[in-house]
Amino acid sequence: MFTLATWNINSVRLREGLVARLLKEEAPDVLCLQECKSPVDKIPTEMFSQLGYHHMVARGQKGYNGVAILSRLPITDAGERDYAKLGHARHVAARMENGVVIHNMYIPAGGDVPDREVNEKFGQKLDFVSEMRDVFHADKPARSIMVGDFNIAPREDDVWSHKKLLKIVSHTPIEVEHLLAAQDAGDWVDVTRKDIPEGQLYSWWSYRARDWDAADKGRRLDHIWATGDIANAAHGSRILRDARGWEKPSDHAPVFASFDL
Repeated sequence: MFTLATWNINSVRLREGLVARLLKEEAPDVLCLQECKSPVDKIPTEMFSQLGYHHMVARGQKGYNGVAILSRLPITDAGERDYAKLGHARHVAARMENGVVIHNMYIPAGGDVPDREVNEKFGQKLDFVSEMRDVFHADKPARSIMVGDFNIAPREDDVWSHKKLLKIVSHTPIEVEHLLAAQDAGDWVDVTRKDIPEGQLYSWWSYRARDWDAADKGRRLDHIWATGDIANAAHGSRILRDARGWEKPSDHAPVFASFDL
């Protein structure tokens, strides 16, 4: 069995201490980070290594994007794909010794206006997710886990107000449609919702709210998916809401799941 967590850290160098706290207190076997905002050689691997995380597979760039997979268990680099040809470090994959492949994804946020005619970033987001769908159609994933900041809250109870967010980027019908098509193409199971099928569930709260906890205007943007052949091995999903209240936090909370594999 292993436990996996995914967290948009919003700068791994700025929040090195928070990553260390998570690794010490929660001790997942594998931690997937997004928005590392660092070239790979500047990621603070020494500190992770001291905590027992001797393995890392990552892709980075200066100041933006960036994805890393830290592990206590041996992993090997399984490559990356430049989705939508953006030239961004938004995907990396690692293979575990049991053959399971972990994909760490950071889907573009998509800007503020949900219209590709006036907002290029929204078009890039849709193209990115469409390419995910096409890749999964062409090469059906198996024994795979895909996690990350997908920047889309698909269900009505994945946001604080379905009605108020229908025209807000991250919950628009076209984004949800694209994400569900990608999910369907790869026979992916939303592990978090398999384990927690009912009720409001969030992993992100805006920095703009004066009291994020009291306002609780959250969205579930961070996901753990598994292919149908191994999804039943997943259990114990949770979102570590408390981490959003740590000092100088990321605006995302870590999402966890365990796998009997």
